[in-house]
Amino acid sequence: MTARAAVILAAGQGTRMKSPIPKVLHKVGGRSHLDRMIDTVQAAGCERVVVVVGTHSPPVRELVEKRLGAAAVAVQTEPLGTAHAVLAAKDALADFDGDVLITYADAPLLSAGDLEPLFALREQGVDLAMLAFEPVDPLLYGRVIKGADGHVIRIVEARDATPEEKAVKSCNAGMMCADRARLFGWLEKVGNQNVKGEYYLTDIVGIAVHEQALVRAHTAPEAAVMGCDTPAQLAQAEGIFQQRQRQRFLDEGVTLLAPETVHFSWDTEIAPGAVIEQFVVFGVGVKVAEGAVIRAFSHLEGAVVGEGALIGPYARLRPGADIGRNAHIGNFVEVKKVKVGEGAKANHLSYLGDGSVGAGANIGAGTIFCNYDGFFKYETHVGEGAFIGSNTALVAPVTVGAGGMTGSGSVITQDVPPDALALERGGQTNRPGWAAEFRARKSAEKAKAKT
Repeated sequence: MTARAAVILAAGQGTRMKSPIPKVLHKVGGRSHLDRMIDTVQAAGCERVVVVVGTHSPPVRELVEKRLGAAAVAVQTEPLGTAHAVLAAKDALADFDGDVLITYADAPLLSAGDLEPLFALREQGVDLAMLAFEPVDPLLYGRVIKGADGHVIRIVEARDATPEEKAVKSCNAGMMCADRARLFGWLEKVGNQNVKGEYYLTDIVGIAVHEQALVRAHTAPEAAVMGCDTPAQLAQAEGIFQQRQRQRFLDEGVTLLAPETVHFSWDTEIAPGAVIEQFVVFGVGVKVAEGAVIRAFSHLEGAVVGEGALIGPYARLRPGADIGRNAHIGNFVEVKKVKVGEGAKANHLSYLGDGSVGAGANIGAGTIFCNYDGFFKYETHVGEGAFIGSNTALVAPVTVGAGGMTGSGSVITQDVPPDALALERGGQTNRPGWAAEFRARKSAEKAKAKT
């Protein structure tokens, strides 16, 4: 198979997003457009990836260097058009022998399967392969004009198209693939004799045809190639992604009681047989095992939920939460960086942060793991079968041994030995009649204030 490389264009200004966040760093399904595109071209077999960035977006360059290394960065020093941007990658691919795919970073729904037809066309002898699509509203898109034999002969921008050309349904998606040497040869011949004075990537089609190169287009679904230039388009892409995820999990045997209310991330993993109730949000990094139930209005991120576990309603699992088999995390319970053992329960109104809860332990309502002193985090460990009374504050670092108990309302600052009871309360004082006297006095004061 011919070697494959990719040039990802990520140097655009993204002004229509009206956001301080670079356009390609906006997210769909919790993952940035650029990350998603790097994933996609790598999944399509591209062994070399070069990302063209602008000088105006250091965070974009940082992402590329972190994922691919500094050698994968090409800089477009001036915004002189898409052909100029691709040429910025020439030196980075000078030693590459094979096919080069050109794609844009802000097409978050594009998949490796959508790109494979381009490489297939190249294997069939097509010199320049490109993606086209047939949008519902083609008003602003360049039209792909084909000859009688079905080969592409040119791309006409919408503003330059004749009425007959505007009637053409096939539009340019922007993704192209060609041999590296020929591709950069065509790019170097692109001129800027246009209203904007820019070098357009689409001009290589006419140049290739003039050199009697064979140009063909594969038609992709509109959603696959849609860009995200505006907040509205970003929201549209998110909606399509979410619908795909919902259908995927339903097809795999996950029960979704109200699919349209559940939101997933790009990497959510849910085993068949799990039940997801209404209005559940899965952030990045969640794995849910078979038979687990995530009840309504729960929010999970960076968490693992074991087989048969019950979460919620109104629970929050934060990164590092590891909920064991048949454990219960109930309403208004927050768990962060705590491993909860098999069959353990924290059913109401508690915060468990940093530490562990042993198998079969019971965490009473209102329990707090006091894990932070304003400077450092400390751990709390509750042993197997322990019973933590309601409204207990466990001041970390502290350990409650297996089978240990704490009395309700205690503030535990020292380790509790196994099977021991820890009780920390001030003595109770009762004042007979005080409450009645208090109410009478305050009622009189209130009545006087009204006169």
